Amino acid sequence: MRTGLLLLAAGGLFGQQVADTEFRPPIAKPAYEQGKGPLVLIDEGHHNFHTATGRYLPFAELLRRDGYVVKGSGAKFSTEMLRGCSVMVISNALNEKNANDWKPPHPSAFTQEEISALREWLTQGGRLLLIADHMPFAGAAEELGKALGVRFENGYSVIPEIGGILVFRKPLGTLKEHAVTQDIPEIATFTGSAFQVKGPAEPLLVFGPGVVSIDPNDASKKVPVTGYWQGAVMRVGKGRLALFGEAAMFSAQLAGPNKIPMGMNAPAAKYNPQFLLNVMRWLTANSD
Repeated sequence: MRTGLLLLAAGGLFGQQVADTEFRPPIAKPAYEQGKGPLVLIDEGHHNFHTATGRYLPFAELLRRDGYVVKGSGAKFSTEMLRGCSVMVISNALNEKNANDWKPPHPSAFTQEEISALREWLTQGGRLLLIADHMPFAGAAEELGKALGVRFENGYSVIPEIGGILVFRKPLGTLKEHAVTQDIPEIATFTGSAFQVKGPAEPLLVFGPGVVSIDPNDASKKVPVTGYWQGAVMRVGKGRLALFGEAAMFSAQLAGPNKIPMGMNAPAAKYNPQFLLNVMRWLTANSD
């Protein structure tokens, strides 16, 4: 995927992504009995690009096969709504303004009341998987990120010479040693955003040399993001938070008229399914 193709994403190729419904990677040992695991809610109430019955269907099905109970949720975030949810998944939320128009500005996908409810729920022991991809999704998550000590770079993270698919590897130091990355030598991502975290957090995916964040509206604007993160985990009070700047890495999609595999079904991403399971198992583990 060259940079020129990448910059079509705001209009063409990404809009043609559909779920690969035949993708069923093996699970050697499910974490829970079928249907007996924790309740996972996938946010569908904020014009999300990825939903449980849409582009994140392979995500939902993989978790169900690992024993989790997975449901979509169209509700706004509140104390009452979050009660009883073990893990909330927010993937590529948008403000209504950008639902069908990705041009700036990119206002928050969430109200301040929702952000406060999520923060309080996390502090009291909630578990959140927050995914904010390339522009405009990183922009839509900016206010929520600030409340969690996270600053998203609202662009497209690429190495211009090779395009948007990046492979993070332990020997290169870009894939970090952690319980989440145990027995995983490499992880592939597909463009996405970069972020930085203020305060204690544990990096998982760290951008190596040559990665820049590009504004698709002006490709001459390149922000160097070497050393920024694209994946991390952290504790928030009694809760746990997993952060990622890329969403396709946890899906299995067929992109464009040629149905190009993008995500866990791509040849470069053979370890991504186990990585997702490891992330979820870390999130649902008992706190220390």
